[in-house]
Amino acid sequence: MPRFTLSPRVIPPALIIGLVGLPVLVAIWTGLTAGGGETWDHILNNRLVPYTLTTLIVLALSAIIMFGIAVPAAWLTSLYEFPGRSFFNWALILPLAMPGYVMAYAWADLMGVAGPLQSSIREMTGWSARDYWFPNLFSAPGLAFVLASTLFPYVYITARAAFTMQSLATLEAARSLGTQPLGLFWKVGLPVALPTILGGVSLALMEAAADYGAADFLGVQTLGVGIVRSWMSFGQPDTAARLALALIFIASAFLIAARLFQGQRGSQQTSKRWLTPRRVPLRPVWGASASLVCGIILLLCFAAPVLRLIWLAVETRAVTQDLWPLLRTTLLLGAMGTIAAFIAALVFTLATKRNGALRFGARIAAAAGYAAPGVVLGLGALYLLKVSGQALSGTIAIGFLLWIYVSRFTSAGVEPLQSTLDRLPKSLDDATRSLGVRGVRQFFRVDLPLLAPGAIAAGLILFVEILKELPATLMLRPFGWDTLAVQAHAYATDERLPQATLPSLLIVLAGLIPVILLSWRLSRTERT
Repeated sequence: MPRFTLSPRVIPPALIIGLVGLPVLVAIWTGLTAGGGETWDHILNNRLVPYTLTTLIVLALSAIIMFGIAVPAAWLTSLYEFPGRSFFNWALILPLAMPGYVMAYAWADLMGVAGPLQSSIREMTGWSARDYWFPNLFSAPGLAFVLASTLFPYVYITARAAFTMQSLATLEAARSLGTQPLGLFWKVGLPVALPTILGGVSLALMEAAADYGAADFLGVQTLGVGIVRSWMSFGQPDTAARLALALIFIASAFLIAARLFQGQRGSQQTSKRWLTPRRVPLRPVWGASASLVCGIILLLCFAAPVLRLIWLAVETRAVTQDLWPLLRTTLLLGAMGTIAAFIAALVFTLATKRNGALRFGARIAAAAGYAAPGVVLGLGALYLLKVSGQALSGTIAIGFLLWIYVSRFTSAGVEPLQSTLDRLPKSLDDATRSLGVRGVRQFFRVDLPLLAPGAIAAGLILFVEILKELPATLMLRPFGWDTLAVQAHAYATDERLPQATLPSLLIVLAGLIPVILLSWRLSRTERT
């Protein structure tokens, strides 16, 4: 355990660490101490096992789909040259801008009985809807496909980084021995990169476990749906808190797995270790096949759903309430949440770099908040409001909502900042002190300029994540503070999908610009 040294300078970061971790602790405490009741007895005897099994099945299928999509695409764009490679290299990250619930709305319309896919089948064959089988999106496999389509970029980014950083000497030796491209992938590339890739899969599954909007719309009874339903439909916060314990356990297991896999990254000690493998031009047939594979992935996971939403909005000329208040509220909450979470991440990164105990506490608090789904943190906030006797309205509700954003997403901001800090020379602090630059002056003149690249990435990631957050916003927003996500979900659950298209498209558009900037930045930082 790191040694803790008490000084006035550790008080502010220690308080922020406590604020970030408190909602998780409250949610766990509430679940452990909550009383029983008829509702809980009914769920324990009849619904807990189905909720849990359905959640695990969805996560397992999502992992398989994400691995199958992201790893081949990352291998192709990292090691081979083919038509469109430079475009697909960054464009495959674009699905990050689309929340799972928006993807569900689009594919539900595309795959519905009256949708274009089934209508085309009937027109070409003359069959009726009962004469053929068609995949059912409103199922656990359907939900897994939707979640994997939006979350696979997490795995793609980590896999691409792992393949790019592999030993040039090892790959060239395998090629010189006559290893074919497919064998090179299975026997050399994948085994070395597997720990890093599995770490990315674990982090993506944490996000999948936190889903509520897509599962609720598709009617899949996951733990997240059960928690919100227990609170909103049955008015049983104690039952919801107990269900939340199971979700916390699952998410924490994925967090631990991610950390373990990150600690098992392979080390290749060769003189050419840090040279990026040269991309090998593919023959025309194989190059066209690689372009086709990447194009199909981008079409299914981004282009087709976005184009369908645009077509649906234009075709139906759906009338949606004034969107400006919704957009303004969404951007305002996103900006305020990003600023608050970024400040917390910056304090975690800078104030803890010379204090082992604070660094340990910051990592635990940030990881716990990131592992806890938004619905769980929302329950913790509601319990604190209940204990304090405050009403969920006005500035109090906004303050609690921003607090939950900070608790949930600070870890997403810490990672790029910490990675930037870790690449700086260890002697930099000593050199700065020897020149008499300390405290606030050191922060503004030395630390902040050097952290600028990581700070930009952190801000973009935080804004996109907060923009897509649904359950916590749904639970804690005050009256008159509906966001695009809340309104789109309300329309979709009322089976008014055409009205949900414009808010959904605005969510994608608002998140698309930061994702493009992030993707461009990741592409520029690659070794070429």
